[in-house]
Amino acid sequence: MINVKEATNKAKEYLVNFFPEAENVLLEEVELTADKSYWQVTLSFEGITSSVASSLLVGKSVLYKIFRIEAETGEVVSMRIRDIK
Repeated sequence: MINVKEATNKAKEYLVNFFPEAENVLLEEVELTADKSYWQVTLSFEGITSSVASSLLVGKSVLYKIFRIEAETGEVVSMRIRDIK
């Protein structure tokens, strides 16, 4: 079973692989599921916004991604957007 630090590193590697322009990557949350099968890791990072209007005003925005990582193997099985409202 991988530990929390290994799970966090796997999530960061996966993020940078898909978003090489990501800057200021930070760990926000980490949780081991109740059945201890998966680590759920939330990372924030600065990146280019998808909205042309907001990118003209701000340039970059803080984005959040949640990664689900198999606790036994360390394989990243999902990456999804975390909406902050």
